[in-house]
Amino acid sequence: MKVFLTACFAILLSGCATLSQLSTYTVSNAELEQVLDRKLGELQTDAKLGAIPMTLAIDDISVNIGPDGRDVIQLGTQATASIGVFGFNYPAKLNLKLEGTPYYDSEKKAIFVHSLALLDSTVDAAGYKGNLAPLSNEVMMLINGYLASNPVYTLDTTNNAIQLLSSVPLNLTIEQGKLALKPRQ
Repeated sequence: MKVFLTACFAILLSGCATLSQLSTYTVSNAELEQVLDRKLGELQTDAKLGAIPMTLAIDDISVNIGPDGRDVIQLGTQATASIGVFGFNYPAKLNLKLEGTPYYDSEKKAIFVHSLALLDSTVDAAGYKGNLAPLSNEVMMLINGYLASNPVYTLDTTNNAIQLLSSVPLNLTIEQGKLALKPRQ
């Protein structure tokens, strides 16, 4: 009986040690950028600028979590819009700086970004450099729509430690350069 109680006590202590090690799960700028590069690189859609057809593709994305101590994520995107006019395609390079609020969905065990706002945009097309608001807005709507239904990061619940952590209610906090998931107290 003493052996059994000692074994139970050892298991309980090791479980507490594991939970204390997992008291915070973090996602860095680099990790989030890698996931978004892979996901948004596959994102391409046909759209219209007025009555002019175009194809939009996201080429690259950069991530800045918690800039200036604020609770936001900034995304820098480079996109290509191929505008089709009179049987010719005219490529336009777009650089957008977006900002949104991250939140953790406990049912999906995933982090989403919503409420994107356009901070800055530039367009480089056939010698024109500047801002072309309708084109920038079209790309922003594409990214915003995609991120509304697709997480920017999903917890790997096949890992037993992460599955244990995600089984308790978690709060998402933003620190400089990383997102942190911590058990609610």
